[in-house]
Amino acid sequence: MSHSRRIGVITAAAALLLTATACSGLGRSTVGMLTFRGHDSPVELSYSNTSVNGCHRIGLPKGATHVENNTLVDVVLYRTLDCTTPLGNDGIYVATTLSNVTAPVSLPWRSFSVIH
Repeated sequence: MSHSRRIGVITAAAALLLTATACSGLGRSTVGMLTFRGHDSPVELSYSNTSVNGCHRIGLPKGATHVENNTLVDVVLYRTLDCTTPLGNDGIYVATTLSNVTAPVSLPWRSFSVIH
């Protein structure tokens, strides 16, 4: 392989790597549906293509007590509106393609974040 061809291959590989790295965090979203339901409620609220960045409020007035994570990513559920964990109450981890239901005496979930 000639010297100029080798430099061309290295330059092309570096440009490709730089492009992939620069775009990796932009506009990424979940793939699949994340579905919430309140206690004894027939109403379901589903999220799809949710950004993997930041905290997301669950749009049910009384919060959610049931969740189905049919996405390709894991999520953490919080009992606060802003994904905080006051008094050492950790968020609830729900892995991809799993579901979870709150205990009858516990508070509902109010927000979630995506693990990416």
